[in-house]
This record gives sequence, structure tokens and C-alpha cells, in this order.
Amino acid sequence: MPTVLNSLGFRFFFFSHEGTEPPHIHIEHGDKVAKYWLNPVDLAMSEGFRSHELTRVRALVIEHRVFSRNGWYFGNPA
Repeated sequence: MPTVLNSLGFRFFFFSHEGTEPPHIHIEHGDKVAKYWLNPVDLAMSEGFRSHELTRVRALVIEHRVFSRNGWYFGNPA
């Protein structure tokens, strides 16, 4: 599970070789987890996050999307 970014207590990571899913990023904060598609940025799943936290996480995903996509492609070669 390579970590792409740690920001404000959120860990952004991906799993290598996750199959044929489109580019996405996993986020965890404590026992809360979420997954966002990267193009376009859209919530794929969430467990434990409140709505206002997901708004903040989405903003971080957008802010760091290019870095996240590069990490995803690095860890998931075609």
C-alpha cells in the first residue's frame, strides 16, 4: 500500500495492481476510510467519515490530484 500523501492527518494511498478499476485513491484517517475516483473526482465509497469531512477530503484530492494520479499509474502499470 504505497502512501502518496500525508496531509492534515489523512493518509492517501493506493493498492498495487488493483485490477481494471479506473484511477482512484484511498484515504484513511484513524478508522475512517474513503475511496475517490480521480477523473473526474468523485466519491466511490466511504465508511465513518461525516459529510463535512468528506468535503475536506475531496478538496485535498482535487488539490493533489496530479500527484495522486502519477502515484496510481506508477503503482499500476498498464
